[in-house]
Amino acid sequence: MTFKDKYSLTPEQNIFLAKKNWDENVYCGMRMENRAVTFPQTKTILEGVNVPNVRLDDIQAILNMRDAWNFCLNTMSEPLSLDYLYRLNGYIARNEALEWGKLRTGAVQISGTEYTPPVPVSEQAEQELDSILNADNTATEKALNVFTWGARSQLFWDGNKRTSLIAANKVLITSGAGMLTVKESNMERFNELLVDFYNTGNPDRLKEFLYNNSIIGITV
Repeated sequence: MTFKDKYSLTPEQNIFLAKKNWDENVYCGMRMENRAVTFPQTKTILEGVNVPNVRLDDIQAILNMRDAWNFCLNTMSEPLSLDYLYRLNGYIARNEALEWGKLRTGAVQISGTEYTPPVPVSEQAEQELDSILNADNTATEKALNVFTWGARSQLFWDGNKRTSLIAANKVLITSGAGMLTVKESNMERFNELLVDFYNTGNPDRLKEFLYNNSIIGITV
């Protein structure tokens, strides 16, 4: 399948879109991690208001995602690189993982799958990311490849899907191609396809689903 860009926005228009929808994207990250928070709770916490009966670690995760988005929006002129992913994960996994902002150095298991991701090697990861970003295809396909590669590579101890989500959005936003965010109504199917991707290594069905259901934009 060819993943053509659905939108052709100016950087200013796309940043406006990102700022308008960043709370929903933060919530998308929480649902990807199966966090027990609702969208209204997430939005209220992002507005700086205390919400009873929300776990402290869930609040921490929401605020981490907020800070990661602020970092991304403030560094749009910087190129996406492995070092950028380190910095992004440093916000997302802060106080959630053994280490954050560094490649993991040990084995991890992904629940619900038989896939065991290899321990990452920085030179290889950098080459793989460069290959994705320098490929002759659309910004949308590059973003989908960044997300699927980052999610399955499991470069970090924690926060891999969230790190990959924001990195993919950086690709889209800087190119004026919209945003990637998984609606709650699509989350169950997303998780099914993600598990299938982990097990098979074939991202095609997941990418097609995300392209058809999770690329949003504005008509101008």
